[in-house]
Amino acid sequence: MITDHHTKALLLALGEDPAPAIACINHLSPELLCFFLPESQKDTIESLVQPQITKMPQRWDWILTTDPDSFVQSHQAITKNLPNILKTWGVQPGELVMDFSTATPAMAAAVALASRPFISKVVQLRGADGSSSEAKTVVVRGEPKVWEESNPWNEEAQQARQEACLLFNQGAFSSAAKKFRHIEKLVSGGLKPLYHALCDVAEGYALWEAFHYREAWDKLKTSHKALELASVWGGPPGLSTVLGSIKTNANFLERLVLDPHDVKLPIAHDLLAHAKRRAERDHQIDLAMLTILRGLEAFAQHQLVKQFNVKTWDVQVDQLPQDLQEPCRTCMLDDVDGKYKLALHAQFRALDGLGDPMGHTFVAEWTKIKTLWDSAYQSVLGHGFHTTKIERFHQLYTLVLKITKVNESSLPRFPTMTL
Repeated sequence: MITDHHTKALLLALGEDPAPAIACINHLSPELLCFFLPESQKDTIESLVQPQITKMPQRWDWILTTDPDSFVQSHQAITKNLPNILKTWGVQPGELVMDFSTATPAMAAAVALASRPFISKVVQLRGADGSSSEAKTVVVRGEPKVWEESNPWNEEAQQARQEACLLFNQGAFSSAAKKFRHIEKLVSGGLKPLYHALCDVAEGYALWEAFHYREAWDKLKTSHKALELASVWGGPPGLSTVLGSIKTNANFLERLVLDPHDVKLPIAHDLLAHAKRRAERDHQIDLAMLTILRGLEAFAQHQLVKQFNVKTWDVQVDQLPQDLQEPCRTCMLDDVDGKYKLALHAQFRALDGLGDPMGHTFVAEWTKIKTLWDSAYQSVLGHGFHTTKIERFHQLYTLVLKITKVNESSLPRFPTMTL
């Protein structure tokens, strides 16, 4: 008899003939064994099956159906009992093997549906007539039977993958990662690296969305290499496009993470892109408004530090234009740490007074900015009780691009997964 790899759990649908079931059990030597059989066959397990098992499983159980020819009765029986048995045994998705070689059609259909979230292999014994000489065989009552095995998830993974991609494109990165990880557990070995890498991609963007830049960079670097390797063997359609986006994003994160300065310009760019996703993808307009104002501040902070060595969180008053020095002394002192700190409007007034073009543009557009600024801070997430309309966001977004002279195409853009 041929040997097989380790089998955690076997779900065996038993019909009238126990011989193929015995051969399957001895071939796989499962740690855990669950029979699905008609009530009339219950005595068969103890009298005919158990005595012929060469290596008894550590634990075993059974599920009975009152009518093996009724799909409804069989399905009710197995869906009621199987999940609890597998939970008690600690069987994880991908650890269950199923055999329904001798089951009735109704039992086979019922067990196939009920076990779908857990199985990674379906086995079957059939007659050896017409089979090739290389086919695996198992002897049953002195006759060779062809041993067939397949993993239905290798084909079904395509639909599940598309569902995960939809979650990803909606910004539900953690849910997409969970879906990819589930597929990874169920598909056969050769496909596992692809789904492991896709899970890492989704986790990487989830980390990025939470501003964990270094961890996101690590995830995207490793997943890009794994997906490149998968693409050598073909990979799903659309993978090359996703690879290009991941590489571009990983390069952006590399520049951000390795930037040695305390005030990093790439973060300002990322905040603008983040605000756009909040508004247009997630429809969280109030949050998007506050985020884009923070992005605008990040540009001002970078310019003040880079060009004038002014740290907005610890200002030396004599660094400021003359007309701002006295207001800074009287209004901008933090009474907790004793440091002078510039708010957003004061930052741009300082830039304007120091001769910076970005400050000049801000002051010139102040009337428009103030209206949108007030809209942001009168929202529920600001200091008020109003909901901001998306038109307000687009107006503010356009103004911020004008003030900072940022080309929208230079902002990081998350990929759209179509695999």
